[in-house]
Amino acid sequence: MRYRDSIAPIALLAVVLGTVSAARAFDESLYPDWSAQWRRIDGGPPRYDMSKPPGLAQQAPLTPEYQALFEASLADQAAGGQGLDRGYRCIPAGMPRQMSGVFPFEFAILPKVTYVLFEMTDQQTRRIYTDGRDWPKDAEPTFTGYSIGKWIDTHGDGRYDELDVETRNLRGPRVWDQAGMPMASDNQAVVKERIFLDKTNPDVLHDEFTTMDHSLTRPWTATRNYRRDRRMVWTENNCAEGNNYVVIGERSYFVSGDGYLMPVKKDEAPPDLRYFKQP
Repeated sequence: MRYRDSIAPIALLAVVLGTVSAARAFDESLYPDWSAQWRRIDGGPPRYDMSKPPGLAQQAPLTPEYQALFEASLADQAAGGQGLDRGYRCIPAGMPRQMSGVFPFEFAILPKVTYVLFEMTDQQTRRIYTDGRDWPKDAEPTFTGYSIGKWIDTHGDGRYDELDVETRNLRGPRVWDQAGMPMASDNQAVVKERIFLDKTNPDVLHDEFTTMDHSLTRPWTATRNYRRDRRMVWTENNCAEGNNYVVIGERSYFVSGDGYLMPVKKDEAPPDLRYFKQP
């Protein structure tokens, strides 16, 4: 009986030692230092191409069909509506929009996967697999998509300095930014990234995007820039808490400060109250 009782502690010790051994096998010196918190550098509202103003000035290479949808979204927003942007419902932004740096994020680099963790709760955690796996078959699409990456040693000095990522298997509907510029409804987008530190400033990170999507006439490439914040102050940013928007059917309304339902656009019709007792 004592022999049997000793088996469990020995097995537990073996597991612990194995875990420690695996942890030691991860040589952090081989990977770049992307620790701390990252915030976008470029001013103005977040958008796909941060080098250009928002809206039509993005000069997105949209097909005529999606250009018309985009212009209709802008017109609806000008009238007080939300257009095609569903962010006010706290629906995840998805890729590539979620990397626009609306709120800070951080990286957690492990041997087989790199995590991108966001302060904003409706920005889902990204898992970038770097273990050489192939694309999964019949995986459930998500707003964040499925990301496979590869570490690159561009300097030839034996240390990785760039992470190349490809993201597929995205769920919709998604838009490029808060202007409601729509992405293709077939959800076949492929997003490729090159993530690397600035050559002259290690506190600046670049993320070069190239997105292939059937809403476009050609691949669209742009670079986003982030600045490292070593203070690491995190807040609880819960999109659903204090959100006064109410969606009924295809219409959006707003709860006023005194607790009453009110329209968001001029001359908006009230919701259908057929299931409520009428006065």
